[in-house]
Amino acid sequence: MSDAEPAADESTLEPVKAVYRTLGEPFRARADAEMDAIGWTVFLGMLILLVPLLPFLVLVWLITKVLDAITPSAE
Repeated sequence: MSDAEPAADESTLEPVKAVYRTLGEPFRARADAEMDAIGWTVFLGMLILLVPLLPFLVLVWLITKVLDAITPSAE
């Protein structure tokens, strides 16, 4: 045992650090303000388009309810 290193004592052993073999840099999470702004823009655009249509949707819903109440069912 002249060429070999002496056996390490268990109390001196340190845990192995995780090694990741990748080509890119690791991902760092951050706030995505650009996508947040796009999401709010799409939401507000849909709101501007759909709010004026809301009275017509309610009217169609009411007409279908009245017609369902008037028309006798086949059951």
